[in-house]
Amino acid sequence: MKDSTKRSKRDLSPEQRQELLGALKSRFEENISRHKGVEWANLQAKLEANTEKLWSLNEMERTGGEPDVVGHDKKTGEYIFYDCSEESPKGRRSLCYDREALDSRKENKPKGSAMDMADAMGVELLTEEQYRELQKLGEFDTKTSSWVKTPSAIRELGGALFCDRRFDTVFVYHNGAESYYAARAFRGSLRV
Repeated sequence: MKDSTKRSKRDLSPEQRQELLGALKSRFEENISRHKGVEWANLQAKLEANTEKLWSLNEMERTGGEPDVVGHDKKTGEYIFYDCSEESPKGRRSLCYDREALDSRKENKPKGSAMDMADAMGVELLTEEQYRELQKLGEFDTKTSSWVKTPSAIRELGGALFCDRRFDTVFVYHNGAESYYAARAFRGSLRV
């Protein structure tokens, strides 16, 4: 019984599905340069066959990420989505990096952590490399910043990485993982 309840929570109603597919198609058509050679009909068929992934894309959309296709893995047949909102997604700001960082704060705790939220959404945080790939498609985070997946050696020392774009350059910085800011969120990736 629990599995069917969990599954239904990750299912969209037919109306939600159509609304999301409409938004994705519109963004797809407006930003062809992000996904040259990808056919919408093939992508739509793949999306409609993966309802849980469609739910994750809806979570990306709902929290302000404006997901769009940025690649197609020819080996696996998977389409790769990144959050392509101009600034770091509004619905994911003021989060520390991960659960350990959240638990370590004694006061003024943020509402949650980037890693926990990404996990709940069924997405992965962009890596530094993926973030740099995204920045080749446009100018993102010129006023905000985004947590990126942090190498374990840095995280074990209490740090976490974030990126932004200033002065037409992509910068990678560090903070204590427990820090959080109103202008920092995270960008997700999803393979469908």
